[in-house]
Parts: sequence; structure tokens; C-alpha cells
Amino acid sequence: MSKTKEQLITENEELHSRLTEAEEMLEAIRSGEVDAIVVSGTKGEQVYSINSAETPYRTFIEEMSEGAVTLTKEGIILYCNQRFAEFVHEPIELVIGSYFNRFISANDRSKFNYLLAQKTPDKNHVLIISLINSIYLKLSFHLLPPYLQGDNFILIATDISELKKKENELVEVQHLLEQRFDQLQSMRIELINTQIAAEAAINELRDKNKKLLKEITNHKLAKAALKQKRKKATN
Repeated sequence: MSKTKEQLITENEELHSRLTEAEEMLEAIRSGEVDAIVVSGTKGEQVYSINSAETPYRTFIEEMSEGAVTLTKEGIILYCNQRFAEFVHEPIELVIGSYFNRFISANDRSKFNYLLAQKTPDKNHVLIISLINSIYLKLSFHLLPPYLQGDNFILIATDISELKKKENELVEVQHLLEQRFDQLQSMRIELINTQIAAEAAINELRDKNKKLLKEITNHKLAKAALKQKRKKATN
């Protein structure tokens, strides 16, 4: 069926409006006024980032000294930067897609899994763990907002191995000082006990001396009395 003049005019106005909107969008993208666009499709609305805006952030993440990881609530690594791959001593292509806790030492896996299960949108957590390669990491967890796959986490990992080494050295020094203190305390107690024993021996010796002096005095008195009796008997 042929279209009426009014229908053709309406369609032409709609096409002109859509063309104007597309030109305005392209101009906004060229000028850097937008960094993402929303496209409606069969799967609903989808957000597409503009490369010019995404590249600086991606470059920053890749070049930062901390490890960066995107993690599912099950603990699967969806993305990591090169620095984190260096932490775990594995190629980045083998790290992505694996479970995070396979890199964690056996002693720290349970607390990592527990923290992952307790994550809430309004609270960030910090956890210190040791890896199976003896590197210590401080992990900062942040739940992604809903529009950025809110069931996943962004995790920042900082290498604190040197700090942990210093802490262990301080703990060892403290342990040695405590041992030395215990030794000195034992020596002090032993010295006090020796002093008490010496004082007891001195007091015992004094008592014996008093008894001996008393016996000598009594003996002298008895001898003098006997001598006096003999003298009277002679007279």
C-alpha cells in the first residue's frame, strides 16, 4: 500500500530527528563529553565504555605497584593486573580464571573464605595473608556497585613482606628479651633463696654458739664449785 504524503513527512521528521541525535552523540564522543553509552538490545540495556576514557584508567591499574584483582563471590579471579601475577609467580593467563585461595597458604585459607562470605556492600575489609610462596599481602576488599556487577569484588593487594620480616625480627628480639628476663628472674630467685639459706645457717650457728657459751659458763661454775668444796674438805 502506498504511503500518504503526511506519513512520508512524519517518517522523514523521525529520521531527521534520529540523525540529529546520532550526530550529537558522535560529537559528544569526539569531544570527550561522555565516557560510556547505553545501548538497548534483546538482552536489555548494556553499557559500553569509550576507549579514550577507559585507557588511562586501565593503564593506571596495569602500572600501579599494588596488585589489582576482580573477584567473584566464589573467589574466582575474573581479572588481575601484571603486578598481582608477579606476586603469585605465575603467568597472568594462568592466574585469571583460577580460584584465589589456591595461592594462599593453608593456614590462611579459612579466614580468607570466611571474610569473602561475610562481605557486605556498606563495609570494606582488610586482611593480611601469606601466600604459598611465603610472600605476605595486605588485601583490601571493596564490593562493586550494582551497575558494575555488584556480586563481584575489587581487591587491592599490597606486598608487606619486608614489614612482616621486620615484625618477625622484632618478635624474635622480644622473645629473646623475655628469655633473658626469665633467666635473670630465676637467678634473682636463686640468689634470694641462697641468701635466706645463709641467714638461716648464721642464725643456727648463733644459737649453737649461745648454747655452747652457756655450757662453758655452767662448766666453769661447776668446776669452781667443786674446787671450793675440795678446799673446804682439806681445811
